[in-house]
Amino acid sequence: MHLLDPAVYPDPTTTVTLVQTHISWVFITDAFAYKVKKPVDLGFLNFTTLRRRHFYLNQELTLNRRLCPEIYLEVLPIVAGNRGVRLGGPGHPVEYALKMVRLPQEAMMDEVADRGELQAAHLERIIERLVPFYGQAATGPRINKFGEPAIIHFNHQENFSRTAGLPGEILSPDLFDRIKVYSWGFLQKKRQLFLRRIKEGRIRDCHGDLHMKNICLADGVYIYDCIEFNPRFRYGDVAADIDFLAMDLDFHGYRQLSRHFVEGFARASRDPELLEIMDFYKCYRAYVRGKINAFVAQDPAQSPGAREQAAAAARAYFALAGEYAQEGAKAAA
Repeated sequence: MHLLDPAVYPDPTTTVTLVQTHISWVFITDAFAYKVKKPVDLGFLNFTTLRRRHFYLNQELTLNRRLCPEIYLEVLPIVAGNRGVRLGGPGHPVEYALKMVRLPQEAMMDEVADRGELQAAHLERIIERLVPFYGQAATGPRINKFGEPAIIHFNHQENFSRTAGLPGEILSPDLFDRIKVYSWGFLQKKRQLFLRRIKEGRIRDCHGDLHMKNICLADGVYIYDCIEFNPRFRYGDVAADIDFLAMDLDFHGYRQLSRHFVEGFARASRDPELLEIMDFYKCYRAYVRGKINAFVAQDPAQSPGAREQAAAAARAYFALAGEYAQEGAKAAA
């Protein structure tokens, strides 16, 4: 692959490392990271044409500059010519790459947490960054509809329909029913709460993927890699965004800090009702993570070890969703 050659890059580098996800190639140099989108169509995203990949890289640049303007730099053409492949400069683009400042891996929030070094002060810095972000985030009739109970019901039903046939050792029928009954009951009982949050301006163009792997605690707080490929996964209640990170903290054993984070954000954003809806959205987020891991566990293209690891993660996330359903049902009674 041409982009593994250090000579291709506009900035001097001694090494190039490739990291892959299911939708991107990320080439990491000494000082920068360059993301190239894979030509895939997964239904909820479509990067199959060069034009689409160019468009969504520019979307990623624009949307992530809301929280990380100093990290997201520019979209560059990958040009092939007489001098071979190079990144940037004149010529006919055969692909595009998003250039970002490389962040220190050891300062990633999940790694800080795994080392047992995560503290309340870290969460308070994140709150200070997020409160003005949501306050300035876009809202209005087009975005507000994603806070309507009918749309929230659709999102949940989509999850339930896709997981109804999972093996019992990953998601037992009893646990599936318990989470489903809680979700539908809360939506029905708290309908006026959801409608009130729309009127209060709580439905925003959010981050959409707010968990520890997308936060760096370096010299500042860098919250990156928001959802750019489908606004349906980004538009919604601020509580759904906040509770994603709260759920991730719970999952990694930081329940006290999770509560500290949610309560601190609720105070700083003058949103006490966020606490009333917390278990509902944490349940939803845990269930989604369970679903994603369950699909990996059933993917024959994965190694046996990767499948078993994903199955264990799926069971843990579904169990956590069940805990939220139990606690949420008690609180709403």
